[in-house]
Amino acid sequence: MDPRYIGEPNREVRPAAAGEFAPLRLGPSLQVWPPVVLAPMAGVTNWPFRQLCREFGAGLYVSEMVTARPIVEGREKALRLTEFGPGERPRSLQLYGVDPYHVGEAVRRLVGEGRVDHIDLNFGCPVPKVTRRGGGAALPARPRLLAEIVRAAVRAAGSVPVTIKVRLGLDETVVTWPEAGRIAEQEGCAAITLHARSAAQLYDGEARWEAIGELKQRVGIPVIGNGDVWEGYDALRMMRATGCDAVAVGRGCLGRPWLFSDLQALFEGREPDDPPSYGQVVEIALRHARALAGWLGETQAVRDFRKHATWYTKGFRGSAAVRAALGRIETLADLEAVLRQGDPEEPFPPHAMRVSRGKRSGRLRRVVLPAGFLADRDSLAPIDPAAECAVSGG
Repeated sequence: MDPRYIGEPNREVRPAAAGEFAPLRLGPSLQVWPPVVLAPMAGVTNWPFRQLCREFGAGLYVSEMVTARPIVEGREKALRLTEFGPGERPRSLQLYGVDPYHVGEAVRRLVGEGRVDHIDLNFGCPVPKVTRRGGGAALPARPRLLAEIVRAAVRAAGSVPVTIKVRLGLDETVVTWPEAGRIAEQEGCAAITLHARSAAQLYDGEARWEAIGELKQRVGIPVIGNGDVWEGYDALRMMRATGCDAVAVGRGCLGRPWLFSDLQALFEGREPDDPPSYGQVVEIALRHARALAGWLGETQAVRDFRKHATWYTKGFRGSAAVRAALGRIETLADLEAVLRQGDPEEPFPPHAMRVSRGKRSGRLRRVVLPAGFLADRDSLAPIDPAAECAVSGG
């Protein structure tokens, strides 16, 4: 790759040496090479996006999170979110829930109907509408309840591997990752993913990779590191610094699904290619949008794609005006007309390699929790039932 595109933290990073890294092993039969996971993102990692990312590189591609209770109740919208693309393997789904019964029954249904090859449990979502009901990143603050939920999922899954995803904790005063790691290993999880930020950080500040390394030293199951993988070299740097078994990529691939091609090249000992020109980016974006329209229908897909289009065009000349126009598009033809206004020969802007995409909060914030949630952290009492009413946890 042209050195202009390599960020300052990665100037001295070199591609992997032969045999330096091993495949990520999840359970007795699932091996992931290269050891790269598409982090589940609500409203993003549906099957059209997963398929696009998969075309650029191998790895494990996890669905957006789906709530357990609507699956148990057989709600059509929830079951639609559990669908995978034609020939998609392995089929990896993230499940969100706050009580052992519904999580266990949802896993039993997903496995029994042959829908999944891997299940990830979400205990890391920091958004207020999730934490205020005791779910996501809030739930590990009640370790006994966390253990009950994980146990129910693992038992229901049988030979299908179950993993969990967590954060450092609620904030600097309520740190949950050490206990979550112990529970994950004790209850039979195939791996644990640590997003090395607290819920209070949301997506701001630097991820604390040292905690990933500490977790790796504490547990005997694979550890997947998550946080601040903006370019392929970051993944190698994280794994070398922490000893983790794989990396999870979230916001770094938004509008840049070719990041998985870079990752595959580096793990196989090759320098990645230069990023695509504006015209090539447009073609990738339109392919993504058309696939989404085939899944959701054109009207809904175009509205949903507006956020993706802003990520694809970020950093290019005149992108602010393009993004303003994208807010008004209603059809695929509108989308194409706006995107093709740019110069197709314009190279990818080097500074955009590490430009943050996706959610930000701008500051540390108070994590919203149910009333009295931390008063009895050993409680197994049911959390607000409304936490499982929505189809998607995000």
